[in-house]
Amino acid sequence: MTSRTVLVLVSCLLSVITGWVVARGGGARQTARERPLIGLSMDTLKEERWQVDRDLFIERAAALGADVVVQSANSDDTRQLTDVQSLITQGVDALVIIPHNGAAMARAVELAHQAGIPVLSYDRLITGADLDLYITFDNEAVGEQQAQFLADRIKAGSKLKLVRIYGSKTDNNAVLFKRGQDRVLEPLIAQGKVEVLFEDWAADWKPENAKKIMNAAITRAGQGIDAVLASNDGTAGGAIQALIEEGLAGKVMVTGQDADLAACQRIVRGTQTMTIYKPIAELANRAADAAVKLARGRPLIARDGINNGSAEVPTILLDITAVTRENLRETVVADGFRAEADVYGAESP
Repeated sequence: MTSRTVLVLVSCLLSVITGWVVARGGGARQTARERPLIGLSMDTLKEERWQVDRDLFIERAAALGADVVVQSANSDDTRQLTDVQSLITQGVDALVIIPHNGAAMARAVELAHQAGIPVLSYDRLITGADLDLYITFDNEAVGEQQAQFLADRIKAGSKLKLVRIYGSKTDNNAVLFKRGQDRVLEPLIAQGKVEVLFEDWAADWKPENAKKIMNAAITRAGQGIDAVLASNDGTAGGAIQALIEEGLAGKVMVTGQDADLAACQRIVRGTQTMTIYKPIAELANRAADAAVKLARGRPLIARDGINNGSAEVPTILLDITAVTRENLRETVVADGFRAEADVYGAESP
């Protein structure tokens, strides 16, 4: 029986009161190195959101006395596995992975554990592996809030004509967003209150792929579209570009998530209707805290668990907030996530 198995058995007894007890030491390296070394393997740095995560994570880790080595895979599974192998070779004391493909990174977890390195899955779940920890927002709740926002705006006696743009099929979060959306929408579809005119998955979350989906939806449905349920702000931006070209921007409700600067600007100008604000600073800080504890072999508490197809993974879930023009200042700006001058002074559509 491994030490982690014992800890999990103990944590099951304590879970009602405290949650999962998580600990896997970084081996001899963490005792020999004054400052723990954290490996951060990222799917991509092309999106603004992930650049923010990286910078916040590094800053917090440094404040805790740790160093961070960052690798970005440019949404390439083979490259990300190579990145992880490189980080293992460099002797990191803990590994944080933001997977492009959650299933593909199971091998990365296996390799890290063979080297005695604990693994934290950041925001996106790695499936089919005995992960040490998962930290994320309640992703099904994200989908629920997006869909509920639209459901609350169905006019009495009318039907909401909807286009659905999902995220990347390789990202487990995209599946969870859809699951949450479905929980709200399926009863309304059955009641005839919602009609899905068109739906598709946007490969790699790319805005240009979302624009193609929106173009196809407009070709099929014409201008009789009430809303676009886009799963994040990048895909919302692609959809809105298609709407702009058809003279429909501002006339069709569009959801999103991440509170990207461009999305906040679009909300102010009325071309995007809402976004989901996920306090990235809290995510990055909590992840850095956990990674440093794992690197130093110190236990931590995770009060939730999520089954990833291989094990019940100790999980830290963070809260989310729906943001519209009405509460943009009180949430995203007040938290310092976006500067008011950037949000309200920009000239982008």
